[in-house]
Amino acid sequence: MEDGPGIFAATVFLLFGAALLAWTGARALHRAPVAEGVRPVVAVPLALLAGATSLALGVWCLARL
Repeated sequence: MEDGPGIFAATVFLLFGAALLAWTGARALHRAPVAEGVRPVVAVPLALLAGATSLALGVWCLARL
């Protein structure tokens, strides 16, 4: 019963991180802007860092169960 919120949080973090990494990769591959009005040199690494951090948090949440 107490594992429910942890599983939910891990699922949200993992789905968001995976989607952000896939979206950023697709945009960078097509040389499309990742963030409106931001240089790709800045936007791509920040988006990749945010996606990887979200994945790491999801794994951490699952490890705590």
